[in-house]
Amino acid sequence: MSGPAAGLRGPLLLGVRHHGPGSARAVRAALDAARPAAVLIEGPPEGDALLPLAADPGMRPPVALLAHAADDPGRAAFWPLAAFSPEWVAIRWAQQQDEPVPVRFIDLPAAHTLAERAERAEQDAAGPVRVDPLAVLAETAGYDDPERWWEDVVEHRGGAPADPLAAFEALGEAMAALRETYGDGGHPRDAVREAHMRRCMRAARREFGDGYAVVCGAWHVPALRARTTAAADRALLTGLPKARVETTWVPWTHRRLARAGGYGAGITSPGWYAHVFAARDRPVERWLTRVAGLLREEDRHVSPAHVIEAVRLAGTLAAVRGRPVAGLTETLEAVRAVMCDGSDVPLALVEDRLVVGDVLGEVPDGTPVVPLQKDLTRRQRSLRLKAEAQEREVELDLRKDTDAARSLLLHRLRLLGIDWGTPVAPRGGTGTFRETWRLRWEPELSVRVAEAGIWGTTVVAAATAKAEADAAGAAELGEVTALAERCLLAGLSGALPAVLRALADLAALDADVARLAKALPALARSLRYGDVRGTDASALRTVAGGLAERICVALPPACAAGLDADAAGEMRGHVDGVHGAVGLLDEDGPRERWAAVLGVLARRDTVPGVIRGRAARLLLDDGRLPAEETARLMGLALSPAAAPADAAGWIEGFAGAASGGGTLLVHDERLLGLVDAWLTGVPEGAFIDVLPLLRRTFGAYEAGVKRSLGELVRRGPSARRAPGAAPAGFAPALDPARADAVLPVVRLLLAGPAG
Repeated sequence: MSGPAAGLRGPLLLGVRHHGPGSARAVRAALDAARPAAVLIEGPPEGDALLPLAADPGMRPPVALLAHAADDPGRAAFWPLAAFSPEWVAIRWAQQQDEPVPVRFIDLPAAHTLAERAERAEQDAAGPVRVDPLAVLAETAGYDDPERWWEDVVEHRGGAPADPLAAFEALGEAMAALRETYGDGGHPRDAVREAHMRRCMRAARREFGDGYAVVCGAWHVPALRARTTAAADRALLTGLPKARVETTWVPWTHRRLARAGGYGAGITSPGWYAHVFAARDRPVERWLTRVAGLLREEDRHVSPAHVIEAVRLAGTLAAVRGRPVAGLTETLEAVRAVMCDGSDVPLALVEDRLVVGDVLGEVPDGTPVVPLQKDLTRRQRSLRLKAEAQEREVELDLRKDTDAARSLLLHRLRLLGIDWGTPVAPRGGTGTFRETWRLRWEPELSVRVAEAGIWGTTVVAAATAKAEADAAGAAELGEVTALAERCLLAGLSGALPAVLRALADLAALDADVARLAKALPALARSLRYGDVRGTDASALRTVAGGLAERICVALPPACAAGLDADAAGEMRGHVDGVHGAVGLLDEDGPRERWAAVLGVLARRDTVPGVIRGRAARLLLDDGRLPAEETARLMGLALSPAAAPADAAGWIEGFAGAASGGGTLLVHDERLLGLVDAWLTGVPEGAFIDVLPLLRRTFGAYEAGVKRSLGELVRRGPSARRAPGAAPAGFAPALDPARADAVLPVVRLLLAGPAG
């Protein structure tokens, strides 16, 4: 077509607000009245082949058209559609006619959009902010809230209009006036998009004449009516970068619609809009009834009388403010005053569950997806683990086959960067046979699945390949030990050989005892989890044993190398970690070797006090250090010859709150007496220096422990028990009958029910 596009004023141009229920109703009324021969919709043309799926019974909005670069699935874009989106209504209108009407997307192809995405992001960040046409029109009409203005003039128009096209004509004229004032609004890319839309309109005119309709953002209507030439539009579209893209439908959520995205038209109340669109009559009354039901589910006393009074109050507020009907603002104010007793706490629940909502759309089984997505969907169904938009917690008992399989799936997805589930601390225990997961399916996870598809066609194959690649690229020992733990949690025995090779290579080359000590706990946990899940971890046990041996050799010299206070505190943390890890190794050799190392650390004067004290306490708790020897070591550490700062560090390591030291001092008054005598003998100047450390040590005790210690110190040595006497509340000797009575409870706590 050459020359001016003289016929472009003939088609029906329906300028809309994306995701506006009032616009959606108006579009349906306009299409019913005009009966166009074809419908063109703002959206990527690559989605045309997927449009028939919109008529599938399994397609339930909200959904989004997803386009991603074939060579880089992470470079993607979404075009979300809700049931109340004008574009979705137009698609379904065309498909529901007795003789289906052709429907096509006419926006700039995603092939160009994704190819220029990085460049456009830089331009958008540096360029001016786009004008908000609704805000300008609302301000002109005397409104300070664009949402409220739009509700009054569009969303809440009652009844069927005499002329269903009049509103679109008026909105088009308003946008024309705005564009004369603001130009393209700061986005030169709009000119390119509109050039492509006009090209598609010319093609439709050749096929259907002027008897077609265009559904697009109201901002674009003046540009689509403009008298431009095909040559001018061709010049704008020439030379655009292009990428190979793949498209599909993915489920979307109302919560995701509430963020700016897709068309750049994030809305604040998708749940409310869905209700307004679906309610055929009395939307406020029906809405407040839903609110009452929600609050009653939360054990709030809400009666039918509350609903009636809230309806009256919302209507009164709308009348006072000169609004045609009560909108969301008036409705929420009525809910707060009548149903929530003026509190914002239950109101926040209403806003989260009903104003925004957790509705998750569905797509039919025939939707094209990557093979990995097909396998994931199959596993979700077989494990009855449904993807939901609302956050929920799932308790898993790993002794049950189904729960164990669910755990493996969630851990494998996390290895692939698909964080559908997040592990949280289990309630009521720390047993390794229980896991608690917090699940929420976000639409963006569909992109993560597409990205992970490069690693394999099934979840287990992709996770295995990803773990092997991560192991090969790891540069630090800690990365590989953490990866080994994750592989055992995920049951990826096929990936362990590659991970263990990388682990052995890095461990052999790493001479830093701190890094070795930091890596061992993850290996020990891996062995523990492997035992729970029945995973063969014999090779990992060999590596862990060798790592423990190297730590035992290198740790004493590292702790005696003139460490400052911060370094000594960090090394003390490594000692704790190694001690816990060695306890998880099912071998006596490493444990005995480690006990000998602790003995060296506890008795070597060149080791910082905080480490000596911690080593002594660990030996005491394990029954490897007699009480008399413990008292002797404390006496040496707290002697007048010892530096006050080093002595205070010894107390922190031995009696810190993390080690339960307060309880020990309550029940062993000999040790308490040593600490008391040392404290009273510290010179004034030195006491001021060590006071912060002592405050950190003793201030962290529980209130009951601090109260008991204060009473013992207040009474003084003369009031304490005689040497050899049992502590208060304890018998002089063990009572076997009473001790045996608690054994069934101890077995239940440690091992669970029999079988």
